[in-house]
Amino acid sequence: MMGKSKLEELIALEGKKKKKKKKKQVATRRPACSWVYFSIDFCSREFIREYSASHPESSGLKAATKAASDAWKSMSLEEKAKYTKRSREVWDNYLTTAPARAPKPRKQTNLVTRCSPGRLFNVLQRLTPDQKAAVRSMGFGSLLSLRCRTLRRSLCLWLLERFNTARCSLEICGERIPLSPKDVELVMGLAASGKDVVNSGPDDLIVELRNSYNATNRGISVRLLEERLAAPEAGEEFKRSFILYALGTVLCPTARLDVSPSFLHFLTNMDTIHQYNWGKFLLDRLVREVSRFHQGKQRAVGGCLLFLQLFYYETVSLEGPGSMVPAHGLCLSSWGEEEITEREKRERELGGYGFGEVLCRESCLRIESSRCRAHLDSSQAGRMGTSSEPALGREGNQVERDQMDREIIMDETLPVYIGDKNVVVVCGDIEMVVESVRKACQNIEYGCKETLDYTKKIEHEESCMYSPCSCPLQECDFVGSSEQLSLHFSSKHWDSGRRFRYNCPQAISMGMNESFVVLQAEEDGILFLLNKGIETIGNTVMITCIRPSSSKEKFLYDLVSGRGITSLRLKSLTQNFPGRVEGFPPMDFLLIPFRFLNTTSGQLNVEICIWNSAELGSDCPALDLAIS
Repeated sequence: MMGKSKLEELIALEGKKKKKKKKKQVATRRPACSWVYFSIDFCSREFIREYSASHPESSGLKAATKAASDAWKSMSLEEKAKYTKRSREVWDNYLTTAPARAPKPRKQTNLVTRCSPGRLFNVLQRLTPDQKAAVRSMGFGSLLSLRCRTLRRSLCLWLLERFNTARCSLEICGERIPLSPKDVELVMGLAASGKDVVNSGPDDLIVELRNSYNATNRGISVRLLEERLAAPEAGEEFKRSFILYALGTVLCPTARLDVSPSFLHFLTNMDTIHQYNWGKFLLDRLVREVSRFHQGKQRAVGGCLLFLQLFYYETVSLEGPGSMVPAHGLCLSSWGEEEITEREKRERELGGYGFGEVLCRESCLRIESSRCRAHLDSSQAGRMGTSSEPALGREGNQVERDQMDREIIMDETLPVYIGDKNVVVVCGDIEMVVESVRKACQNIEYGCKETLDYTKKIEHEESCMYSPCSCPLQECDFVGSSEQLSLHFSSKHWDSGRRFRYNCPQAISMGMNESFVVLQAEEDGILFLLNKGIETIGNTVMITCIRPSSSKEKFLYDLVSGRGITSLRLKSLTQNFPGRVEGFPPMDFLLIPFRFLNTTSGQLNVEICIWNSAELGSDCPALDLAIS
């Protein structure tokens, strides 16, 4: 019996050894850094012998490694270049030959986030009347009505698992709900129109601001901002500190504890803060941070999770089909701790999240004005309210008609749901009647001459071709339609861009510090951006078109980068952005390794070709290749 048990132990031990060996064979070793290649050359056997002979008190490999470290630190960048180049070549070869790594399974069940509405809530309670007025003047007055102090992390984690970053949508309750800056405006009260927020640029422009906030590579201390906001001052310094604090704690927090110093780039001129599209900036940052979380690049989640939480509460009803959204104003001020606790209790009673019905907040507003007038003529006074006067007819007294325009009359026993005071809302047994009016498009100052009923106005403005676009140059504040922007750039910045012709290849060089190059078509003046980003192993390059995001027209483009006989190529379609591109949008890009850069000047050389969309047909082979 003893022999048999020993034999079984030996078999089990042998099996473990085989498993370990198999694991070592499968694993692919990552390339070494430049320091390792230097130390291999430096710490040769001959050197170790010589070093041991000359330093008898400290002999061996450990002492030689210490000497190599001291030598490496004293070397200049030019002396290190040989080893750095070698390391990059090995790394590029590793990326092209090594099999793709499967993403690490996420084990965490508890959400880690820096989004902390409670911290902002506590600061808001201590603001003076002058400071609150300063906050309103910047367009952030909605934050003063914040009532939610804690995030429901289980709900946020549930929503993150169902967040489609490629489509910028939530896939919940059996439906796909797209998210837009308009949703941020409805929930958070931040503007969803205006100039794009750009948090990049030359570092020398913000050196003084970085020094004033003691900014390090990690960021700006949140505690330092809290100390500055505690002072009664309400001037420009307070405004800048408040924006940084609001962005770092609630609106656009990163995975780190501190506030990103890149935010200082758009805080150099505090007089233009109210002109920015904060809704788009918040949503873009949220998509970027959630994408990094999905990829396993960071354990903590950045972005405004408070927006996701409140959007879920507002969009998903637990009252069953046919229910409406009560009229309770801004979402940010409607959900306090008591309301959220009651909502979470109802969620648990139904079995968890996702058992409600998805509502459309605008579904009750989509009624034609003709139906409004017809209903107005045929309504009975008893049906409409408690008034004992006869129904308002076509020949009624004008004074009574004017009075009706300013009132909402309905049965006192029914709950009140309000869409808009100038719109008929009909849902179930609830009917509210008011006179419909026509309003001009919000883009009238940019050339739009449309005048529409409210029911059509929202839909028109979402796709209006006159939606504002901002000048891509950082020192210029011009905002106008895409056509106005084209004329502006041609006349004011004719020497700041590169002109090109459709369907004709053109070579472009980008300097080390250039993040984009403006391209303008000679035929129609349309503006494009050749965007460059920096990643760990190289530069990302893509082309975007400066047009309203709702524009359906896209342009096919070709990007080529070469080094010797090796070339990289991308053929894709442009995406439309109303200005500079912020962050890392979910779109195609070309990744160009650093070894493709010009070794002397560090410039990135690419060849571009953009095809005119009007000349692209369904039989265009280039278009077929890009779509496939």
